[in-house]
Amino acid sequence: MSTTPRLTVVVPVKNEAGNIAGLVAEIERACTPLAPFEVVYVDDGSTDATPAALDAARAGRPWLRVLRHPASGGQSAAVRSGVAAAAAPVVATLDGDGQNDPAFLPVLYAALIEGGEGVGLAQGQRTGRKDGRLKTIQSRIANGVRGRILKDGTRDTGCGLKVFRRDVYLRLPYFDALHRFMPALVVREGFGVVHRDVVDRPRFTGRSNYGLFDRLWVGLLDLAGVWWLIRRKKPSQAAAEIARGERC
Repeated sequence: MSTTPRLTVVVPVKNEAGNIAGLVAEIERACTPLAPFEVVYVDDGSTDATPAALDAARAGRPWLRVLRHPASGGQSAAVRSGVAAAAAPVVATLDGDGQNDPAFLPVLYAALIEGGEGVGLAQGQRTGRKDGRLKTIQSRIANGVRGRILKDGTRDTGCGLKVFRRDVYLRLPYFDALHRFMPALVVREGFGVVHRDVVDRPRFTGRSNYGLFDRLWVGLLDLAGVWWLIRRKKPSQAAAEIARGERC
């Protein structure tokens, strides 16, 4: 594209061949009012027909780019690659299985911009979860524990719908599962976080690449690490105001 995009949408995928075409079309419809924009799909070591589906989706869409990891590095690694390659100053993310509705991207983008330079992240928070009873209960417990420990004011950090300033993201300490702790780490850097409810949907096709115990045990270790990072950094005045509820 000859014009620098104002929004880059990053979509991490692994073995989501059946979900590519439909989701790309939805992203296109949702982001057309935000043009110029670009979409960066990051194929995280897929072993199915995802590469072919992405090649087909690129036809006639110069704003669609594809990056590929030769082996799977995880969702946070895929997001990191997409953000690093982004040409826009504002980046949006959403999961590649269709559960995140792209129609909410303009809502989150507007919330970030209206918040001003002091806001670093607009975080989606899912309503009407479609993950199944066990997974939903697990998520609620995990979010409750995380919220009490990190006090980041976010009830659903696992929602893939996020819009944030690229330069703020690149200041965050990188680790696996970073995407699940972004609100607390954005506040740690002295920026505000705003929230918008988004409607959850069932995945289009296929099955999740993430299991119960993958999140449970590793998540506890990550939570301890993020708590330590926050304790080790003296909060800025802006972060202190956010914690007291004086800013967004």
